[in-house]
Amino acid sequence: MSKYDVIIIGAGHNGLVAAAYLARAGKKILVLERRPVVGGAAITEEIYPGFKFSTCAHLCGLLEPQIVRELDLPGHGLEILSPDPLLFAPMLDRNHLLIWREPKKIIEQLTRFSKADAESYPAFAALLERLIFLLRPLWTETPPTVTETRAEDLLKALGVAWRFRQLREKERREVLRIVPMSIADFLSEWFETDVLKAALAATGILGTSLGPRSPGTSYVFLHYLMGESHGPFRAWGFVRGGTGNLPQAIAGAARRYGAEIRINAEVARVLIENDTAKGVVLKSGEEISAKVVVSNTDIRNTFFGLLDPIHLDPEFILAVRRSKFRGACAKINLALGELPRFQGFSGNGAGPQHRGIIHIGPGIDYLERAFDDAKYGSFSKQPLLEIVIPTVVDPTLAPPGKHVMSVLMQYAPYHLKEGHWKEKREELGDLVVETINQYAPNFKSSILHRQVLTPLDLEEIYGLTEGNYHHGELCLDQLFFMRPIPGWARYRTPVQNLYLCGSGNHPGGGLTGIPGRNAAREILKDWRKRNI
Repeated sequence: MSKYDVIIIGAGHNGLVAAAYLARAGKKILVLERRPVVGGAAITEEIYPGFKFSTCAHLCGLLEPQIVRELDLPGHGLEILSPDPLLFAPMLDRNHLLIWREPKKIIEQLTRFSKADAESYPAFAALLERLIFLLRPLWTETPPTVTETRAEDLLKALGVAWRFRQLREKERREVLRIVPMSIADFLSEWFETDVLKAALAATGILGTSLGPRSPGTSYVFLHYLMGESHGPFRAWGFVRGGTGNLPQAIAGAARRYGAEIRINAEVARVLIENDTAKGVVLKSGEEISAKVVVSNTDIRNTFFGLLDPIHLDPEFILAVRRSKFRGACAKINLALGELPRFQGFSGNGAGPQHRGIIHIGPGIDYLERAFDDAKYGSFSKQPLLEIVIPTVVDPTLAPPGKHVMSVLMQYAPYHLKEGHWKEKREELGDLVVETINQYAPNFKSSILHRQVLTPLDLEEIYGLTEGNYHHGELCLDQLFFMRPIPGWARYRTPVQNLYLCGSGNHPGGGLTGIPGRNAAREILKDWRKRNI
């Protein structure tokens, strides 16, 4: 049996971040990845000759700046391309909302729809800045325990209280009021233009099984703004060469510090002796020992797939079983012979409408009706679509004059009331194509190739339970000290020397790398305390 200090199960971006930090601390690290490529859901694949697709995650904007600096990711090839404009929201009446990076241009655009909205915008953006000032530092901290009184947790609580006191009294009330609100109610207090509210509300429901009028979606909205943002708009960019170059850069940093990464190495189970993790057994039958095992997969895959429940308390098993995943997104990747020609724009070449996020979902009621379909077990007949065409800013991803398009479709519930996803896959793909074609009549005829990934596909191919790319839903009862489950939010598990580092842990999903960094810090802390 080979002997390592730490084995990390899964070479997604968080697992690689944990590997890099642990290797930098002098530990002997082995990362095991079941697929033939590292990255998890942050990958680039050539699914049609000459076209490179970011098959799952298609934007990068939440990556922790400290990780970028400390691991020197630019030195390992990471480059983020920042599009401008940020967002284009077409409407069927040939009108559109176009949001640029420059605040002055944003206000000019809003004035076209509503003078009142344009006047409200600066104060709204300032409020968000203050809210993020309070909440963002919590991401890089290990959540406190709520059942024990420890000096470390008291200090963290004092830090939060200090930041809270930096806010004005009115802003303190707003924090407590806004976080549990629905995003529809929050936005309606500030704006009257429906397409604007819908374009913003989409950020509050992205990747969830929640509608814009669901409580807690204001927090999801804030969650996505804690990275690169311009006021209320996500200012996310494209990874040059495709999203897969992000984990490749992290893997390069990990290898530089001495970490070993093996692909096509699927873990069958974690070896447990005396309630302590001692290593892993691969599907091939190979046993590999280690002092510490870290799982980068979600809690269901970890505790129901890699461990025998005999090692776990029944109440813990029940809590894991109760955890919510409820994947509600499908991903459609398309190779295009030409760019979509949106109504209201002349010319066939690339324009500002193609550069950033293309949002299809013209109103709050439209988004709520899309959610209604999913509530009752069917995919949305008029879906919310988040579309990007990365080849407009990175033409290396396709042959000259050709393009790749990435579409995140919401809502597509994992559990269908009627039928099966293997039967419904192409029907969903047809619906998405027809929806886009209403706004760009040349779109359907421009398609050279189409890949449709249902929530079931996301589970079976990429290991995302129920197709949820957050490794667990972002909802109020699964955040902070309750993520992934209450009592186990500190990256540790009931099994000694078995840790968690994936997006199912605090602070949640998105390409942040923070769960991996936080987990590595806690592992090293325990290593010093217990001399593992």
